Amino acid sequence: MKKLLITGISGGQGRLLAKRLAGRWKVTGVDRMPWEGGPEDIQVHTLDLRKRRFDNVFRVERPDAVVHMAFVRHFRGDPELRHQVNVEGTQRLLDNCAEHGVKQLVVLSSSYVYGAMAENPRYIHEDHPLNVSRTFPDMRDLAEVEGLAGQFLWRYPEISTVVLRPVNTLGYYVHSAIGTYFKLDLVPTVTGFDPMMQFIHEEDVTEAIVLALENELRGVYNVAGPGAVPLKTAIDAIGCRAVSVPDPLVHMIINQLFRFNLYAFPPAAIDFIKFPCTVNGDRFDRDTGFKPLFSLDDIFASVSR
Repeated sequence: MKKLLITGISGGQGRLLAKRLAGRWKVTGVDRMPWEGGPEDIQVHTLDLRKRRFDNVFRVERPDAVVHMAFVRHFRGDPELRHQVNVEGTQRLLDNCAEHGVKQLVVLSSSYVYGAMAENPRYIHEDHPLNVSRTFPDMRDLAEVEGLAGQFLWRYPEISTVVLRPVNTLGYYVHSAIGTYFKLDLVPTVTGFDPMMQFIHEEDVTEAIVLALENELRGVYNVAGPGAVPLKTAIDAIGCRAVSVPDPLVHMIINQLFRFNLYAFPPAAIDFIKFPCTVNGDRFDRDTGFKPLFSLDDIFASVSR
């Protein structure tokens, strides 16, 4: 039985993937937080990727494949710590993969790396520039992670390295940025803007990771869900209470709320509820046979208010 190491295993997506592959792979996990009540046949090492103990996991476990999703994705806390965990932690992981004979590496990124911009094409392909650092500086570390993965991909062609960029992920277990947005008591929208948005169910993201492993993919792939709808249509379908705020006013309000820890997102995130960031997932579908199992109605029902 092949050995799989999952970083960020205690998060919702990590737990879903581990349960899906347990019995087919010998699964081991690493996370800064413990997995309380996890399956007995899955060993979880509670540690930080930046620490020396992480290197020992590779020496002892000798994984054949690694799925990397141990990222700080929220915007609260120390930005320097976020950068260290995401970028320095990824570099340490890549060094260990190269040193200890890993055969496959899957990095779970996000379609957010393209940035939300008025001039974005209707559907973005994988070779499109990563503009999130320019439009959303708080997420520049995600683009840096992709830069490291891209260098690694070409430096070690013997390792099947793939970067997956799924669209907005929703579901019962995963705590995503868009999920946090829809949980607000009042969901802000920008007056005069209603961008098209794509959504994918957490179980379909799990399926995409499994397919990437099974097909030993190499390269960068968008992972799109069952379709796109206007933001306000999604808000209505989930049953949220939306409030429309004029553009000049919304930045000032969000800035103050974020400063006083009353809102989860910095002002730069407003672009993602103003401008489109929809992707073309045909390449992944073609190379893996991927077809989303969950419709948009299913996805919205999984987080309905």
